Amino acid sequence: MAPRGGACRHLHRHAAVSAPTQTEGRRRTGTRAGASGYALDNPFAADAGVALRSEPAQAYQRVLARGEELIAKGRALGGPARILQQHAKQRMTVLERMQVLTAHEPNILWQNWGEQLDGASIVTAILDIDGRDVAVYGHDFTQRAGSMDATNGAKLAKLLYLAAENGIPVIGLNDSAGAYVPAGVGGLDGYAQAFTAMRRINGAVPSIMIMFGYNAGGGSYLPRQGSYVIQPANTFFGLTGPDVVRESLGEDITADELGGPAVHSASGVVDLTAETESDALKLALKLLSYLPDNSHSLAPFSPTSDPIDTYMEEEAILLHRALTTPNSGFNTPFDITLFLQQLVDHGDYFAIQPGRARNIVTAYGRMGGQVVGFVANNSAFNSGYIDVAAAQKATRFIRFCNLYNVPMIFIEDVTGFAPGSEQERAGIVQAGRAFLDAIVDLRVPRLTLIVRNAYGGAYASYNNYSTGADAVFALPTARIAVMGPAGRQFIYKDEFREILAEYRRDRQSDEAAAARERDRRMAGLTQRYESELMNPEEALKLGSVSRIVMPGYSRKVLGEFLQLKMRHYTPSAMAGVQRE
Repeated sequence: MAPRGGACRHLHRHAAVSAPTQTEGRRRTGTRAGASGYALDNPFAADAGVALRSEPAQAYQRVLARGEELIAKGRALGGPARILQQHAKQRMTVLERMQVLTAHEPNILWQNWGEQLDGASIVTAILDIDGRDVAVYGHDFTQRAGSMDATNGAKLAKLLYLAAENGIPVIGLNDSAGAYVPAGVGGLDGYAQAFTAMRRINGAVPSIMIMFGYNAGGGSYLPRQGSYVIQPANTFFGLTGPDVVRESLGEDITADELGGPAVHSASGVVDLTAETESDALKLALKLLSYLPDNSHSLAPFSPTSDPIDTYMEEEAILLHRALTTPNSGFNTPFDITLFLQQLVDHGDYFAIQPGRARNIVTAYGRMGGQVVGFVANNSAFNSGYIDVAAAQKATRFIRFCNLYNVPMIFIEDVTGFAPGSEQERAGIVQAGRAFLDAIVDLRVPRLTLIVRNAYGGAYASYNNYSTGADAVFALPTARIAVMGPAGRQFIYKDEFREILAEYRRDRQSDEAAAARERDRRMAGLTQRYESELMNPEEALKLGSVSRIVMPGYSRKVLGEFLQLKMRHYTPSAMAGVQRE
């Protein structure tokens, strides 16, 4: 009876792989086999001198070769001719675009998806971008113009759900002509799956969508479901192309006029524009550096050599020059982005929708290395009024910061909501209400610095103690009041009426002299109103402002209080289902 284990198991193990004879062993190794008949050479080692003749060996070689073919097939895209066509249009392929995003080899998932095992015109991958895992999808325009069919919608959905489950951000490289027409309703089903997945991950992980080439139909809906959209020049996306518009409406229009970056950046459909594809990809990397991985983590911290506790002389000079301008004085408009540069590390900030509604600035920046979302009124444009476009722009930005644990700082210099019939028809009441709701709903640390004007309903709707601010600071130049200078007729109504009555009496003898006297006395009344009521003192008495900040110290005061709040803030997802 053979012993258990040892030699018996060794015999069976060699028999399974057709162990060589003693003669073959001696010929291969140049040594004599032992008395037991066993050689020490590796039965799996390749032997250049002896051809593999057995059927199992040939089958094994065939499957290895097929595996190499399948890997190559997924990376070949639409073939050399189609790739040349893509390059002739000054466009990169989807794999080349991924190479701009990372120097590491992409981890391509489901690369042999579809009946042809060619990836089915969409590439899905996990990329290592600056040490962060990022889920990236890209339409392959070299195959069926990157169109969507019944199956690759499911492929994209799988990637999006994978991103949400693992808490990693998403980048979309969109270059699609829409649904694949020969697929019939299957193409529409594919888009429906992708739409649903994109909506369900919204609010769980941030996403950046980049537009390339010509996108129509579902190819325009899908990217706008993302957090941010970037569109380079010489690209189009829209519900229908110019040919369909021409046929159905008789409107002769170019693709750029219908759905180019100038159109979409003005409407807010696009958040950022770029000159080239490469610029758009690099812009996405810059934006990603300010975004967290998911809704339960903080944005990446970046150590800085720019100290928080320092005096910023440039800030003091800016305010002095702006507010001591002859004739206009405290009413001088100035570009708030110059002030914002004094607050952020190294003066570097990243504006969102910089060309739209320039009367309000929405931007990311860092203070002491911590990412902060800024909302700032800009009196250099439209007097800094909050109109419909400004309210919509700020509302979306505020909601995003709230969802993704980005603390906020509001820089206030606003005289009110924009008046007039045009704004009323555009829905300023609804837009203003959404703006107010977004501020009230904030749960992240949030501060306010009042630089100059803070009037009426705009002040009440802004980030103040009553709406939930953690701290409200004011420069000594702040003018906090129910109304601007027009309020003089209500505060000093007897004197106001007397001035008007004397003017009506005196103008009958000398109208020019009467007008000069009226204007002189009205100016005195305005100066008195501004001195007595348009200042931060009443707000300080009521506790509506916590302290005065002298020019040059805004970065220090805001930065130190922000650091205090962040030391005690725990990032978390909002309770219940929340969307951007």
